[in-house]
This record gives sequence, C-alpha cells and structure tokens, in this order.
Amino acid sequence: AARIIQNMDPTADPCKDFYQYACGGWLSRHVIPETSSRYSIFDILRDELEIILKGVLETSDQGDREAFQKAKILYKSCMNENLIEQRDSLPLLEALRMVGDWPVASADWNKTKEPSWSMEEKLSIMNSRFNKRVLIDMFVWNDDRDSSRHIIYIDQPSLGMPSRDYYFNGGNYQRVREAYLQFMITIAKMIREDKNVSRDDSFVQEEMAKVMELETEIAN
Repeated sequence: AARIIQNMDPTADPCKDFYQYACGGWLSRHVIPETSSRYSIFDILRDELEIILKGVLETSDQGDREAFQKAKILYKSCMNENLIEQRDSLPLLEALRMVGDWPVASADWNKTKEPSWSMEEKLSIMNSRFNKRVLIDMFVWNDDRDSSRHIIYIDQPSLGMPSRDYYFNGGNYQRVREAYLQFMITIAKMIREDKNVSRDDSFVQEEMAKVMELETEIAN
C-alpha cells in the first residue's frame, strides 16, 4: 500500500487528470534511461535480479547441483572473450557442418552434400541441438483438452524478421528489409572467406536474393 501511495500524486484532481493522480509520484521520481524505451517497476526488478544472478553465477560451483553448474559454465563461456576471439568463426562453421553445410558457402554443395541431405533429419537436429525451428515449429505443451497430460503441438515458426509487415510494407520496413538482405550477404561472404572458398560476389547476391524470396513466400 505504501508503494502504491508513493507512486501516486494525491495533489492532482483525479477528475481532471487521472493519469497524473495515479502515476504522478512515479513520474516525478523516475526518468526513462537512454537505453530503454520504457521503465516500470518490473524493469527495476529485472535490473536488480540481474545483479543478484551475476553474483550467484560468479561464485564457486563446488557442491552445486548439475543444473547450477551448467548455468555457471554457460555464463563463464560467454564472459571468456579471449577464447571467443581465439575461436573466431569455428563454432559457427561446426554448426553449419552439423546441419549439412550451406550451399552459398560451398563450392560444390550440389555434388558433395545434396545427395545425402535430408530436410526432415536436419530440421530435427536444428530443433534438438540448437532450439531453432525452421519451416515447422514443434513443441510439447499442456493438452488444452486434458490438463493432466502433455501433447506434441505443430505450428508455424517465427520469421527471420519480427513480422510479415517487414516483408511487404514500405517506408522504414523497406529499409530494414534492405539491411536484412545486406546482412545475409555479408555473413555469407565472411563464411566463404573463412572456409577459403573463392570470392564470387554475384553468386552470393543471387543466392541470398533467393533466400529473401523464399522467406517472403513463407511470410505470405
């Protein structure tokens, strides 16, 4: 109750400006940080929780249960910037190898990879190993008809960009779309270089344009 009263402005007339009456205290004591588009009690709690989690994750993992040890290992791996820089693109190249490589980043994918490539197998690997759903989203959740059991759901996945508006609308959407395509082209060129594949900018641009066309058809 004290917090609610503190966040109010009882001097304001609720019949004239109810928002000021209900939230005036909060507005007078808080400024939206430049790094945020919003600021509420939930954002403050999130920031406080992150500080607590940082302290917990940086403590010794001796005697921890397995789940806590894994969380600390993940945190340390993300903080080890020297090793990240040293490994460079190797983790990404290994991930690509597991899913059957990438045609645009290969000199002869159609001959060496395509004959044994199985979409069903690769989709399952991306789901199970990388938690990435492509073309089809599959997950286990409570059965809407019987809450005592879980069932497999099959649904449409998310798109490469936030919503289908980005694939069709003009203005800022079009600028994002163009930047998205250029980003794909840049990544493809980078991987080709790391794999010592000959430079072929026109081929990369044609292939990424096909990817963009496919994503657009899916969005539609």
